[in-house]
Amino acid sequence: MRKQRGFSLETAFEGLLALGGAGVMVVSLSYGFGTLRRAGPGLYPFFIGLFIFVFSLALLLSKSKSQAPSVPLTPEGKKTLLFMSVVFCLWILLMPILGYVVVTVLVAFAFCRIMKLEGWWKPICVSFGTALFIYLMFDYWLYIDLPRGFLG
Repeated sequence: MRKQRGFSLETAFEGLLALGGAGVMVVSLSYGFGTLRRAGPGLYPFFIGLFIFVFSLALLLSKSKSQAPSVPLTPEGKKTLLFMSVVFCLWILLMPILGYVVVTVLVAFAFCRIMKLEGWWKPICVSFGTALFIYLMFDYWLYIDLPRGFLG
């Protein structure tokens, strides 16, 4: 039995991701790559755009070869997706007010609880570890200021 090819929201989203990745690559070319000793501002965005482009094309190609029909979200899955989306939007909205570290710890903890990570210690360790790692990476290693919020 052959799978019917049809338009789905997943296919449209993957195509949109591929276009977005290509767009990031094109825009980053205008920033310049710099040299091997001193990377320019376009180097990192170019490779991120390249990864997004390649992986979204891989998803599109694997879906076209797959014989399995896509499975719709269950009511529990829809609820999880809604909660994750709300928490992510709150992360964006609250970051300038509360600062990166505080909001990221809270949001990572909320994501862990929504995904039903067992116990309390694992979500706490994951949330603090995630916030600490990203803070060190951007603020100390890459010298990129993160929003500090009311804590200054």
